Amino acid sequence: MRRFTALVNPISGGGTAAARFAPLADAVRAAGANVDIVATQSQEHAVECAREASGRGDVVVAVGGDGLVRDVAAGAVATGGTMAIVPAGRGNDLALGLGLPTGVPELADLLLTGPVRKLDVLDADGAIVPGNVYAGLDALATKIINGNRRVPARLLYRLAPVLALVRWRPTSFTASIDGVSVTVRGHMVVIANSGRYGHGLHIVPSAVLDDGRLDVLAIGAIPKVKVAACMGEAKTGEHVRRPEVQVHSGTEVTLTADRPVPVGADGDLIGHLPVTVRVRPGALNLIAPPPA
Repeated sequence: MRRFTALVNPISGGGTAAARFAPLADAVRAAGANVDIVATQSQEHAVECAREASGRGDVVVAVGGDGLVRDVAAGAVATGGTMAIVPAGRGNDLALGLGLPTGVPELADLLLTGPVRKLDVLDADGAIVPGNVYAGLDALATKIINGNRRVPARLLYRLAPVLALVRWRPTSFTASIDGVSVTVRGHMVVIANSGRYGHGLHIVPSAVLDDGRLDVLAIGAIPKVKVAACMGEAKTGEHVRRPEVQVHSGTEVTLTADRPVPVGADGDLIGHLPVTVRVRPGALNLIAPPPA
């Protein structure tokens, strides 16, 4: 039977992650499985705990949002171990893309008996990212989101891009994708593995979690008054039909810009451009339903 170490982010979901996980832990223990629970103290602490637990053969469960999922994935990838996700954050976009259940009985069954899928991850200058790396307007919005954790998630994820847009001015991005350069002046570039972020946006609909490739989406200089409409279309992926939107595919991309531009990854800022991102095929072992 599987053994579990659950890493719980105490601030995820407005501080509700631990309470949301408690009945699930009881259900898994009632089935005879061991569950240890650790409250994470920092990103570094989460990665190290995940590395230690997966190294001794435990399934490491990320109980939180996409940021904690990223940190746990870094530890699990380092040891070749296995992880699972209990969505308990504000966005939970990777969980949404994977079709994870949310009910306690269904989640308990998945943890105990669900299949282990091999998923790709992105390596962004050494940082492991299961979802997406993005630069420009959305990275600025990430900074605003993380500075306003008391605002309800649904409202915050809609307000932050608007506030970011007021401060933002288009920049010239150059992406070298498998050695071929593409330059666009615009608002942002997304390097996608999952293609989902922003509390439900299907920002790069062509992205697939286990195809061994990354997808690069660039949003050009759409007039600011039309950016909100573009993001609205991103709920279904229809925005890629716009002439200002480009999508490319490859296995490695180096992204630069003509001025300092922030870079985000699965809900957190990780630095500024330039950044080099590579796909690592099948590097993550994750308990998840089979793909639809």
